[in-house]
Amino acid sequence: MIEFWVIKDDSPVPVPSGMVLEALRSRIDNGRLETWLTSSSGRSLAFVTNTERAMVMLLEEAGDPGEHAVDPGAQGSSDGFVLSDGQDDEYPDEDTVPVHEAFRLIEHIVGTGSWPTDAHWVVDR
Repeated sequence: MIEFWVIKDDSPVPVPSGMVLEALRSRIDNGRLETWLTSSSGRSLAFVTNTERAMVMLLEEAGDPGEHAVDPGAQGSSDGFVLSDGQDDEYPDEDTVPVHEAFRLIEHIVGTGSWPTDAHWVVDR
């Protein structure tokens, strides 16, 4: 079975990997910095950005601590990661990636179901 993904609070129509970046950019342009995608197999993919960096998390099921993209060696921290409930988070830069890298990761995961082989990520389980 081929896994498909939908944007949780948008349409129930699956979003193809070739269109997911357009959807994310549109949401960012409209001030929606947090996006959750849900797969047909029950997995979740989170994208939270401050428009310069992004937190990307892949969860196997509800309650799973999951795994997240990292930027090894990055220094400092960044704020402005505004969640849908209004909470404004700050993360160490090593736990986020530049937004262009986050887009690449999301597109690959939606298209293949897994991290790119050259991605840096850690398991939080």
